[in-house]
Amino acid sequence: MSFLALGDSYTIGEGVAEAERWPVQLAQALGIAKPEILARTGWTTDELAAAMVQQAFHPPYDLVTLLIGVNNQYRGRDLANYRDEFRALVERAIELAGGRSERVIVVSIPDWGITRFGLESKRDTAQIAREIDRYNAANAEISRSAQIHYVDVTALAREDPGLVVDDGLHPSGGAYRRWSDAILPVARRALSSP
Repeated sequence: MSFLALGDSYTIGEGVAEAERWPVQLAQALGIAKPEILARTGWTTDELAAAMVQQAFHPPYDLVTLLIGVNNQYRGRDLANYRDEFRALVERAIELAGGRSERVIVVSIPDWGITRFGLESKRDTAQIAREIDRYNAANAEISRSAQIHYVDVTALAREDPGLVVDDGLHPSGGAYRRWSDAILPVARRALSSP
């Protein structure tokens, strides 16, 4: 079973050991090989898309996950632009899954405004939450229209904003365990599809 995880700092697991990254934890729970991860801290949708053009992929992948957009929101990018770029990334993810939309999972964007970093940033945390919710409404709608799976980890992250690494922003291994547990049944369904 091959697994490709696409994203940003949340996918690469900024601040945690490799074994604590949620895609690695998910692969272990599924009993499959370690995932191929294409992600970097700070990436926006266009930066991920540009990296994908340069990447030597080995499709078709049995499972593809996509979690991207927090840096678009952080940088104050336009939501309509996010929609367009995210839709293109979803289409590319489906291609990499061999055209099998049922093998693709989109993971929601967590709310960084509730973390210690967010609270200390002097930014309007209520506005951050509203914008994150709008971004997630957009990526959920695009996921539905593309007939791919969607997992909301935003609610989990909001339940315990203290589960972060030393930077006060990025999730801890324990937080990623909760994410992996939430994604696991969806991933099992995806992998059991013909």
